[in-house]
Amino acid sequence: MGRVRLGFSPIIPTIAGFLLAALWGLSVFAGWGLEAFCAGGEAPADCSRRLGTVSAVSGLFAVLAACCTAAAWLVPRSRRDPAVFTRVMGAAVVVWVAAVAVLFVGGLLAK
Repeated sequence: MGRVRLGFSPIIPTIAGFLLAALWGLSVFAGWGLEAFCAGGEAPADCSRRLGTVSAVSGLFAVLAACCTAAAWLVPRSRRDPAVFTRVMGAAVVVWVAAVAVLFVGGLLAK
């Protein structure tokens, strides 16, 4: 019997990664995180400081995710072999989700 291949366009995980990167970037650099987690009754300076620490930890995941995304598109072996590309882009999306999750959970704890 022939082998059934369920293929998908490589642009799908790439767009997912870019959307997660945009969400993370807007939360960290455009003030979405401050507005979401530090708009309550506590002193804004204390919450902002704690959220900055959380953003730094989340930034480690974001850097790893960006490196995975770049490697998926720029490393020749990844571009030639769809299985390698899928693994590397899958890892990038998972790490972007982790970066956003660390930022969200840390923001909730920073309140």
